[in-house]
Amino acid sequence: MQIRLLLTVSFCGSLNGQRHTWKLKSTSARERAVQYQPGQKIHGFTVREVAVVPDLFLTAVKLTHDKTGAQYLHAARDDSNNLFSVQLRTTPMDSTGVPHILEHTVLCGSEKYPCRDPFFKMLTRSLSTFMNAFTASDYTMYPFSTQNGKDFQNLLSVYLDAVFFPCLREQDFRQEGWRLENENPTDPNTPLVFKGVVFNEMKGAFSDNERVYAQHLQNKLYPDHTYSVVSGGEPLAIPDLTWEQLRQFHATHYHPSNARFFTYGDLPLEQHLQQIEEEALSKFERINPNTEVPSQPHWSRPREDHVTCSPDALAPDPARQNTLCVSYLLGDITDTFEGFTLSLLSSLMISGPNSPFYKALIEPKIGTDFSSVVGYDGSTKEASFSIGLQGMSAEDTERVKQIISQTIDDIIENGFEEERIEALLHKIEIQMKHQSTNFGLSLASYIASSWNHDGDPVELLQINESVSEFRQALKENPRFLQDKVKHYFKENTHRLTLSMSPDESYLEKQAQAEEEKLQKKIQALSDGDRKEIYDKGLELLDAQSKTQDASCLPALKVSDIEPTIPVTPVQISTAGGVPVQYCEQPTNGLVYFRAMCSLNTMPEELRLYVPLFCSVITKMGCGALDYRQQSQQMELRTGGMSVSTQVIQDSTQLDMYEQGVLLNSSCLDRNLPHMFELWSDIFNSPHLDDEERLRVLVMMSAQELANGISYSGHMYAMTRSSRHLTPAGDLRETFSGMDQVKFMKRIAEMSDLSQVIRTLPRIKKHLLNPDNMRCAVNTTPQKMSDTAAQLESFMKDVSENRKERKPVRSNIVEVRYQQAYSYVRKLISVSSLNFSPCQMKTLFPMPFPVNFVSESIRTVPFSHEDYGPELGADLVCVPSRRRLGQVRTVHSAGHR
Repeated sequence: MQIRLLLTVSFCGSLNGQRHTWKLKSTSARERAVQYQPGQKIHGFTVREVAVVPDLFLTAVKLTHDKTGAQYLHAARDDSNNLFSVQLRTTPMDSTGVPHILEHTVLCGSEKYPCRDPFFKMLTRSLSTFMNAFTASDYTMYPFSTQNGKDFQNLLSVYLDAVFFPCLREQDFRQEGWRLENENPTDPNTPLVFKGVVFNEMKGAFSDNERVYAQHLQNKLYPDHTYSVVSGGEPLAIPDLTWEQLRQFHATHYHPSNARFFTYGDLPLEQHLQQIEEEALSKFERINPNTEVPSQPHWSRPREDHVTCSPDALAPDPARQNTLCVSYLLGDITDTFEGFTLSLLSSLMISGPNSPFYKALIEPKIGTDFSSVVGYDGSTKEASFSIGLQGMSAEDTERVKQIISQTIDDIIENGFEEERIEALLHKIEIQMKHQSTNFGLSLASYIASSWNHDGDPVELLQINESVSEFRQALKENPRFLQDKVKHYFKENTHRLTLSMSPDESYLEKQAQAEEEKLQKKIQALSDGDRKEIYDKGLELLDAQSKTQDASCLPALKVSDIEPTIPVTPVQISTAGGVPVQYCEQPTNGLVYFRAMCSLNTMPEELRLYVPLFCSVITKMGCGALDYRQQSQQMELRTGGMSVSTQVIQDSTQLDMYEQGVLLNSSCLDRNLPHMFELWSDIFNSPHLDDEERLRVLVMMSAQELANGISYSGHMYAMTRSSRHLTPAGDLRETFSGMDQVKFMKRIAEMSDLSQVIRTLPRIKKHLLNPDNMRCAVNTTPQKMSDTAAQLESFMKDVSENRKERKPVRSNIVEVRYQQAYSYVRKLISVSSLNFSPCQMKTLFPMPFPVNFVSESIRTVPFSHEDYGPELGADLVCVPSRRRLGQVRTVHSAGHR
């Protein structure tokens, strides 16, 4: 499902400074907001609508700015993690990357705050919980969040000035966008080359085959307007952008008449409106920005196309690297109910082993996984649905097309099981009740695309109304979903079949095209131009090397910060002899269960298999359920069940750590017995001997890891560079680094998985052992007693798995936590094994036109007095903020 609403309930007391100004404690934020009336004037804005959204525990207030026409939505909710975002509709008509480069350049200083990179410098002057900016295909968003009222004021001032009054200096454009410069800026005799942060960032982005495919698919499915270009910038087109074009784009697109403001949380709306009016909007007049996106003209017949990419050296099967996908143009995303229906329909068609396309495409092992673009996509003005395969042979192209067509016919004829529909509606109910700390940001992202095209953001929030309308439509017409499939897929002539295959000379061709572009630019230069390029290179180098004065930026004072931090009370008890942490919270009818299972007794030669075990243990079937039935029951009865590796660095010593796997699940309180019954079956009788099922999961996992390297290369570099500095870093490399990628590739290449099938029960014997467990439960006070009883029953059901096993290492340190009950964490201490941190340089040659570099330095543990914002970790992977700034700007490195 594309409905990703994660709710937040604030459990902590206010951290806000100047409470008398920002906090009105007599009534809740929702109650205050209900008092606004349509037509009411507030600081230059007019209230248009006030809507109570009980399902999300908020009141929505929609306003319009009288002078400029700027749109505004406030979501009043009793949550101290307040959020602001301003969103501009940015619709480029070429691939020079102008909205992306502009997003970077506005953050290089503004009229009120002229220092470079004010966002980065605010990190040490703020208590923000989030600060960033995003460039999408058709909008750019600038969000931040904080729990402190004075901090909100400060950040809002910086954001408003950056967005609406940036300096936009030519030097900043050259640094962030692109420039011609001597390879060595201090030596005019070195060759001229392309440099620029966005230029190199996009070269990195297009080294990812999944990104290449997704970009081509969008460009070709929507060929007639802004979606036919690369909003982030195509590397060969970026050098066509001029500084003047950038400034003009800002003047037309970064205007309040083209803006949508969103605020969320428990701070008073009037304060926000007054500051936004005084510091920004009062200085503008209304314009017609002319940024609307027209509907894509529909094709009268389907189209096919083909693109190429670079070969993947880490693909599970080097002989099968083709991708094929069929993509369908759907309806306008501003039709809220139609979008809800199509999103749900997409999940029914592709999600999980019970879906028809999973059965038809994944299980026959024609490919390694679904294509990188799959399912419903509502990020463009008109939505799309895509289905296909990656990791397939070119010979299977026609077969895959035939299967897709046949599967659509089968769906039209047979429809969907009622239980599967109920499972997805249950999932939506869980999502609406789920608590998280970043609800404001999730909400801003959720409404962004539809609101960007003048959809009603309040209507989007009324999810239960869509659910009710959906149930009614299904009741009135049992073939409601089948009719949708027939209309949007069977009879839809606007569909694109796009194939992609590896080309051994792909990178060579890319490099040659860039060289030709470079030479064309160079040949047009006069001697005076070359001298100017050299001089500007020196000027930029000089500017980059100067220490920036950040004193102009606002900063919190100690008096702005609450002197105490609220403590969340927990109770420690036991269930069946297993330590349990109980925490009473307003969880909105949900129960959250977690369990940490130690790895201390497991033989070390099994370590590499642990991530594979985690990924398959909940997907192979258990007890009387095969894997399809297990998946169905998880969707019907839980909010998800997962197992993941866990490496916890000790807070006092760098050479001590805890190792284990984390069990994680949640459910509505009415489904608590069912959730624990599923866990009991996984503990007692998991189905680990189905080789065909295991092979499908192995291929999907190996493909996912291989795809992730070009996108997350910086994370792999950081993990690898830290492995020789602490024992915990070494284990993290085993579980989630390049070692794991290479290991899964070897497993995927095995023709016989019997060795793996023999290994998995050995791991299970050590991990799913109550003797090595501790648990945590969060639920409401009313359900805590029942939950404790259910947990006790679960422990009794799995007691046969309990067996005291000796640790494989003698260097176990027991850390005892004493409360009403005491429990012990068993940590590994490797000082006795003579672990010696060392410097190690490692190179992984990869077929990408970009490099990922990380340097890690062993520092101090969390509890050390020197641990602070300049370190932020026991291992610093880029030693300081100044160093990162140098890497990003001086060396034109892209960032992720």
